Amino acid sequence: MTRWGFHASHEQVSPRQLLADVQQAEQAGFDMAMCSDHFSPWSERQGHSGYTWAWLGAALATTSLRLGCVSAPGQRYHPAVHAQRIATLGQMFPGRFWVALGSGEASNEHITGDRWPHKEERTRRLEECVDVIRRMLAGEEVTHHGLVTVDRARLWERPDPVPELIGPAVSVESAARIAAWADGLVTVNQPIETLRQVVDAYRGAGGRGPLALQVHLSWAGTEEEALTTAHEQWGGNVFGPPISWDVETTEAFDVLWKRVQPEEVRESVNVSADLGRHRDWLAQYAELGFDEIYLHHVGQEQQGFIDAFGSKVLSDLRSA
Repeated sequence: MTRWGFHASHEQVSPRQLLADVQQAEQAGFDMAMCSDHFSPWSERQGHSGYTWAWLGAALATTSLRLGCVSAPGQRYHPAVHAQRIATLGQMFPGRFWVALGSGEASNEHITGDRWPHKEERTRRLEECVDVIRRMLAGEEVTHHGLVTVDRARLWERPDPVPELIGPAVSVESAARIAAWADGLVTVNQPIETLRQVVDAYRGAGGRGPLALQVHLSWAGTEEEALTTAHEQWGGNVFGPPISWDVETTEAFDVLWKRVQPEEVRESVNVSADLGRHRDWLAQYAELGFDEIYLHHVGQEQQGFIDAFGSKVLSDLRSA
């Protein structure tokens, strides 16, 4: 049976408010939660970007939810330090934490001043980082010289069980590649046929573990308000790779946003004032075999969404 989660968007909401939101989500009946890990938002209009790893400790300590995040080791985060972060949360909250390890985006990673590598190099760097992190979580002392350098790194606090290292993928090609190392797959809402191909590519390449989906949606009292919220908050996020990978600044994303018409946002965000329409969309995703579906309302005010979806949409989905 599909489990339903809340997505905590650090780019859009302050960490203090987001902590209250995830606590409310648990009370409203959400099964779990996940969050982003950004250094800067996508837009000046979003205007936030708290430190995910501090927030995760607070969220895990003040709820009973299972939580995870999508994060990028290799440039902003050294893999040995990343392994320590993962191990510490896993040790403190056994079986309740997972992390999806991605190759990163320039908007977050450029702050180090290091060269931003091309996609294939970033992917190989990620694969080296995953190997380092997994070996350290297994108790090894790791020395590694490659696209990342590690010198005699050993974890003194080890989790039991070891948190799942999930593979994030949007394209069919990426889904097949991460199958070699991932403990599960997480992707984002796309056309149904595309999602089916992503799942098939992952499973066909031997991918194991749970399938998770993050769904961007916008709901409000009227269709106009739902569309306005989606455009204002998520209009700069409609651009796929390589733009989403390589644009470095919030200001640049806002220049691109000015070229996006409100109706275009519907291609990447499920926009409707009708809770029944949202329920039907989510049911279609569940039918594809996703074990976990995380709902991301792209507005900054989460309270109404949490209560409405918790009391009506999720209850209908579970009874169905």
